[in-house]
Amino acid sequence: MIDPNDPDFWSDMFSAVLGATGETFYMVLVSLLLTTLLGLLVGLLLVTTDEGGIYAKPFGSRRAGIVVNRALEIVVNIGRSIPFIILMILLIPFTRALVGSFIGPTAAIVPLTVAGVPFFARLVEIAVREVPVGVVEAAQSLGAKRGTILIKVLVAEAVPGLMLGLSTTVVSLISYSAMVGAVGGGGLGDLAFRYGYQRYSLEYMIVVVIVLVVIVQILQSLGNWAAKRISHR
Repeated sequence: MIDPNDPDFWSDMFSAVLGATGETFYMVLVSLLLTTLLGLLVGLLLVTTDEGGIYAKPFGSRRAGIVVNRALEIVVNIGRSIPFIILMILLIPFTRALVGSFIGPTAAIVPLTVAGVPFFARLVEIAVREVPVGVVEAAQSLGAKRGTILIKVLVAEAVPGLMLGLSTTVVSLISYSAMVGAVGGGGLGDLAFRYGYQRYSLEYMIVVVIVLVVIVQILQSLGNWAAKRISHR
């Protein structure tokens, strides 16, 4: 049990919280980058390969489009259905094979990304589907190529929704990163588990919760502000 009356208690706590916060930011930022790239790709494919989409007939075959779309739907639904703590355990062999260990901040990036991609992909799909069909049809009538429609119409028009989806995804990744700490993934979750739970330090637990709440509030507010700034509707 940790004694809060120890003269070095608060300075030790500050150092520990600062280091754990850095690990959390590292895990979340790297996994967010990977999640954004992969999730955006999957989300766009879900929309564009669906019936009536601009890539509904990849390789000149409508059947190929249906296969791609249904396969992605199944993958995304499965990814979103598995609770993160179970997914993290299931991925231990894959994580160990990929980074050489399943413990530590770097190893935690693997399950965070795998959990984040289907989550963000669905948000991307929702944002892109909100783009008015008339805008796409207008671009097609002007002879715009599919790649141009994808980037300059669908993605450009969906940017406000994508920003909100991104801020929501960040909050989810921070929540997931805290759970990773329960199995030695590092970060604030690990600090709360080792000091707050295993060593019965309520002070550590409270400080970690406060730091997490502040981080979430700041990131969510920034996401909302950015979405409003770039919205032109």
